[in-house]
Amino acid sequence: MEYQAYFANHREEHLKELDELLRIPSISALSEHKTDVLKAAEWMAEALRRAGVEDVEVHPTAGHPVVYGEYVHAPGKPTVLVYGHYDVQPVDPLELWETPPFEPSIRNGKLYARGATDDKGQVFMHIKAVEALLKQEKELPVNIKFCIEGEEEVTSPNLPAFLEAHQEKLAADLVLISDTALLAPGKPAICIGLRGLCALEVAVYTANTDLHSGTFGGGVPNALHALVSLLASLHDEQGRVTVEGFYEGVEELTPQVHEEFAKQQFDEEKLKRDLGLDALFGEAGYSFVERTGARPTLELNGIYGGFQGEGTKTVLPKEAHAKITCRLVGDQDPQATIDRIERHLHQHLQPGAKLKVTATEKARAFTSSPDHPYLQKAADAYEAVYGTRALFTKDGGSIPIVETLSRVLSAPAVMMGFGLPDENLHAPNEHFNLENFDKGLLTLVHYLKSL
Repeated sequence: MEYQAYFANHREEHLKELDELLRIPSISALSEHKTDVLKAAEWMAEALRRAGVEDVEVHPTAGHPVVYGEYVHAPGKPTVLVYGHYDVQPVDPLELWETPPFEPSIRNGKLYARGATDDKGQVFMHIKAVEALLKQEKELPVNIKFCIEGEEEVTSPNLPAFLEAHQEKLAADLVLISDTALLAPGKPAICIGLRGLCALEVAVYTANTDLHSGTFGGGVPNALHALVSLLASLHDEQGRVTVEGFYEGVEELTPQVHEEFAKQQFDEEKLKRDLGLDALFGEAGYSFVERTGARPTLELNGIYGGFQGEGTKTVLPKEAHAKITCRLVGDQDPQATIDRIERHLHQHLQPGAKLKVTATEKARAFTSSPDHPYLQKAADAYEAVYGTRALFTKDGGSIPIVETLSRVLSAPAVMMGFGLPDENLHAPNEHFNLENFDKGLLTLVHYLKSL
């Protein structure tokens, strides 16, 4: 391939640059790293300028800045908006890292550092792909714009307003994103669906003080009993959510969709062995990949209340708490889902208990058609480099801003990820397989030229 020699000759230089970026602790969730996040934004802006991108700007927001740049000298050709993020997750627990999270280390062909795969390493590849095209051909085959934010790991609170305010500047024919993963080594995938999200915190209150279980037990409501009863009412024995109206807006999977999931040839037995489980569990009638990619869920993420210390304390707790998140699909509305859950909880609350529900995160699901020519060309680009055509998949996670980008800009989102599922994103020892760094650069160049 014509660009193999170029990237091979510049590999050490590129990895040294990426090393610089990965050393910046741009943790958007922690206020003490605000200056580090700004430093990462400025680093990204300078990297774009070095690559030959024009009109590079670091736009302030109410939170962390957005980096913008463009190279639009291909009249009549498509305009590609590359989206990515330069912020990273916190690193706790630090003691589980084999090497410090912000001191990049290469071991066994893998680059270890926080942000290596999510998403600094992947968005860096787009910059280097554009740089390579400009150096080799003195022009780009398409028009390119970059929108790189610093708040994706905290659900992008300020980017929607930025998109609305700069629609003309950001206008594009497609949004190109690398923030997802291959199915497995050598098995590329293009994500055409991301589940939405809603989250809520539930608190149950009973008496105005904790009570002695000998004096009051059996005669007054117990906040923990009331909470457990409530939570148990949310599912039936087959794993289906019992909240009235919860499945409104959920499309049933067609035979074609079932077939596409089956092509993944996912090994459920291996998953059970890897996780030390005797059985998988979920909504009846669906495979694991269908449950986690194309069906909605209601999950308990935390339950707490009462005595937590060593030994026994015979007490009736006056309050108990739970955290719940739902993954949403299709046209499920996040706020309507929260409202339905709250109504269900009130209807099933034990006498004598009081309930408080607090909504937190909300995001709509995203889906696109694999028939779109831009997505088909992406699958072709993977095949040209990996020797295997990408499968179209639906991912169980949520990248809330993808739906917003596609909707506000009226452009399809093409998610060409180069990570792997086991690269510990959000966890200790996050890493990026450099084989996919190398192949990803070639795939991106091939894709841009094919457009």
